[in-house]
Parts: sequence; structure tokens; C-alpha cells
Amino acid sequence: MRFGWVFAGAAILLGLFAGALKLGAVPDERATDRAAITKILEAQQNNWNRGDVDAFLEGYWHSPELTFSGSGGIARGWDGVVTRYKKNYPDRASMGQLDFSGLEFRFLGDDAALVLGHWHLARARGDIGGVFSLIWQRFPEGWRIIHDHTSAVEKAN
Repeated sequence: MRFGWVFAGAAILLGLFAGALKLGAVPDERATDRAAITKILEAQQNNWNRGDVDAFLEGYWHSPELTFSGSGGIARGWDGVVTRYKKNYPDRASMGQLDFSGLEFRFLGDDAALVLGHWHLARARGDIGGVFSLIWQRFPEGWRIIHDHTSAVEKAN
């Protein structure tokens, strides 16, 4: 009879130990989504730094419902956002070298995310930078930006 209790106690301890290991090894449930969005942002940064605005824009939702808010107002629709980028960055010199940093992810459900971050353009005619908030949505083809709010922020003296 004692053997039965010892065996049961050992089984319970083993179960608790296994459960503790499982809890300690729980992966970040959103790591895959973070990685997918980060990969798109890295591709955007690389495409921008090659001077390819069209490839940069592949991270955006190709829809008339896409929106971009900035100091120039609100650009609506895919065509409006493309026009805005090409007007503000007509050549390689105006584009400079883009760097994203300080990314923060907040998931708003299974298929939506808010990503906050900083951007910086190193340019011969003067560096500029600021902050952005991107609303992402998951589509069958993957994550896409459905709204971009980008602001320039002057450096404090």
C-alpha cells in the first residue's frame, strides 16, 4: 500500500515538474506575427535605401481604403499614397538613407496590429526624422499597412 502512495506522489510531482517546464517554455504567441511585420519593415527600409519607392510601397494595402496622415494632410487610397510619396521624394537625393528604430508592437486582435516607431533619413541636404504609427491588417497574402500616420519631429536643442 505504501508503494502505491509513493508511486502516486512521484507521479504527481513528475506531472507538476512537467507542467512547470511547459509553462516556462511557452513561446511568445505573437512572435511569428512580429517577425512577419518586421520582415516587411526591413524590406521597406532596404527598398527605400536602393531608391525604389515602388518596391517600398509593397508593404501597404493596395486598396482605395488605404490612408496616410502626415503634415500635408490625409492621402486616401493606394493612388493617393503613391502620388504623395513620389511628390515628396522625387529623386534619390531627397530619399536619403532610411532607418527605422524603436519598434513597439501592440496586437489589436488576431488580424490587426499597431506598430509605433521612429524613422530617420540621413541626407546630404540635411537629416530629418520623426515618429510613426502604423495600423496593420492580416490578409490572405499576409500583413499589410492599412493606415500610416507619420510625423516629422525636430530635434530638441
